[in-house]
Amino acid sequence: MIALADFDPVTLARQFADWGYKPSHAGRVLRAFYAGGDIVNRPSRFLPQGLFERLRAELASSAATLAVRQVATDGTTKLLLRLGDGRTVESVLMPDFRADRAAGCISSQVGCAMGCDFCATTKTGFERNLTAGEIVEQFLALRREAHAVGRKLQTIVFMGMGEPLLNLDAVLAAVRRLADNSLGALGWRQITVSTVGIVPGIDALTATGLNIHLAVSLHAPDDVTRAQLLPMGKRFPIADILAAADRFQASRGRPVTIQYCLLAGVNDSLEHARILAELLGSRRMHINLLRYNPTGLSLRGVAYEPSSDETAEAFAEVLRARKLVAHFRRSRGKDIDAACGQLRRRSEALS
Repeated sequence: MIALADFDPVTLARQFADWGYKPSHAGRVLRAFYAGGDIVNRPSRFLPQGLFERLRAELASSAATLAVRQVATDGTTKLLLRLGDGRTVESVLMPDFRADRAAGCISSQVGCAMGCDFCATTKTGFERNLTAGEIVEQFLALRREAHAVGRKLQTIVFMGMGEPLLNLDAVLAAVRRLADNSLGALGWRQITVSTVGIVPGIDALTATGLNIHLAVSLHAPDDVTRAQLLPMGKRFPIADILAAADRFQASRGRPVTIQYCLLAGVNDSLEHARILAELLGSRRMHINLLRYNPTGLSLRGVAYEPSSDETAEAFAEVLRARKLVAHFRRSRGKDIDAACGQLRRRSEALS
């Protein structure tokens, strides 16, 4: 059954007209829905009774329901949401440094086909793309979680399960609803789309003109190392990925974020740092250094480990010596299944 989250104002207005009701009701219904109202199950004084009954009979109140909820000692909350077909997807709420704000991480696919060797999500393979409504439901669930602890969901990153640029139509439809002042009211600049480097997808995102941010998961400064970690590296060389990132950045005037997960003995040497500095030295990009959260044996049978603090700091200093903006992303949820795909994989193993 289709859910209210699957509609935008235009498609819902068309549906109401097909049912014989005024299309103008669509805007009011969606505003109430995004404001947190259960418009499908609770009568509203501004809706004709017949339209309310039609909504209740033909639309699901939600495109996803909560299956598992984990809360870490640092306040990070991870949700496993069950979709209408029984599949599950992960979303994460992360407290901000400010006590009244939080950031959200949402998924774009069930599973992932990218095969990144150090990622837990890839171990379950790719199952299907999420609909725009299923993406929206993650946002709404995280916003409720934030509100419950006195915080405002301030930013969203598409950095959960899946490759957003391989589900671009649904991601863009969801982004438009999240940013729209009359719906999610998040704002364009509060949204980041992350990619492993799908060059045609980056260019398609650039062409939309949407005023959102881009993050590129690089994880290695050379094509040989990157291909070992990310099989997609064999298809899109680093030079082509960064050229596409340059085009996006030039069109927006704001820095692209380069994500780099430090893995002990794999991509964390001083030489790796020097090559990365050379690659990015002429680019005004931010480097987000990530501390790895171990997920057990990889698909290739490798047990990756995080770099030591000393190695990570030395790596960062090489970048900073070249006047690059490099900072560490704060590690979250160490006492729960915080790494992407961990909670879903554990839950499936127990079921």
